[in-house]
Amino acid sequence: MIDYSVEPDRCIVVGITTPDITTAQTEEFLDELVFLIDTAGAVVEKRFTQKLPYKDPKYFVGSGKLEEIKEYMTAAELKWAVFDDELSPSQARNIEKFLDCHVLDRTGLILNIFAQRARTSHSKTQVALAQYQYLLPRLTRMWTHLDRQRGGAGLTMRGVGETQIETDRRIILSKISLLKQKLADIDKQKTVQRKNRESLVRVALVGYTNVGKSTLMNLLSKSEVLAENKLFATLDTTVRKVVIDNLPFLLSDTVGFIRKLPHGLVESFKSTLDEVREADLLIHVVDISHRGFEQQIEVVNKTLAEIGAADKPVIMLFNKIDAYTYVKKDDDDLTPKTKENRSLSDLKKMYLSKENETCCFVSAKNKENIDLLRQTIYERVKTIHAIRYPYNNFLY
Repeated sequence: MIDYSVEPDRCIVVGITTPDITTAQTEEFLDELVFLIDTAGAVVEKRFTQKLPYKDPKYFVGSGKLEEIKEYMTAAELKWAVFDDELSPSQARNIEKFLDCHVLDRTGLILNIFAQRARTSHSKTQVALAQYQYLLPRLTRMWTHLDRQRGGAGLTMRGVGETQIETDRRIILSKISLLKQKLADIDKQKTVQRKNRESLVRVALVGYTNVGKSTLMNLLSKSEVLAENKLFATLDTTVRKVVIDNLPFLLSDTVGFIRKLPHGLVESFKSTLDEVREADLLIHVVDISHRGFEQQIEVVNKTLAEIGAADKPVIMLFNKIDAYTYVKKDDDDLTPKTKENRSLSDLKKMYLSKENETCCFVSAKNKENIDLLRQTIYERVKTIHAIRYPYNNFLY
């Protein structure tokens, strides 16, 4: 992983445009990658993109583009290249050899950020497990400086490098086994804690990373959860008791989702995501000011389906309406509207007209429409509470 203890590392980022990805989407993905790198503490010097029918199996991009990247990195004295996709071990090895630099892919970068952000023993264990699972097939890249000697009368003599790789593999497999056992023990403790909270309706905040979940958590629960303009500011699930009028319920703030979230992290964070899976109501927070918020909604819905929480009742909460901007069409412009021309009122009409979907439009930063949000949550929680505890209806 990158060491940021002395000064920020400087790097370039690389992305490709394939037939199923537009140039605009590629730029949007690279914007997110740059934000990830900024969150990790490094600085991006330049972007490189290339249109390809498919990812090059050897170098991810074409050899000509890689030569262009090498010339720039040599002139700028850069030692890090970050790719907006997960590289296979062989691709990473080939690129490192070609560029003579350190190579990091999107998965490795996200793992690096998670490692920096982990604070509790639980999250540190989850991240460590994901890191070792990511590292295991990439061990050969770490020992290319050691020769593998071959010779003998028809027999293969393995050199120090291969022996060291096998030793490290055994060590890592052993650590993975220990971490899985430790997580299993933590899961049992978390299960007991959740069972002790079954008397109250449980509501979970979910959404893409950096959409304002923690800020909303602080507003609704009057708590002090870390909230900052960084990706993955929250890794550990925070649960707070909230009372609206005279109706109590539990509100949890969960880890944010992201495009191409490493599968190892989803597996490792299963116990954390159990708060989502076992919630009675989800509040899907969306950053409506983000130009790709509709794609972010799809990513979150896909991740919810992966963890078995797609059938939960949902409140769609569109946050950051104070930052929403659009391009207003001239009166004499008869061309069809694009999504860039949709006003906030157009979006409200579009989403409020959808059946079986409760929507709210708020600004957590400016505390706009928060009372309406509280009332909406109250009505949904009251309905769930009335069905579960019909004898307690006198509370409201």
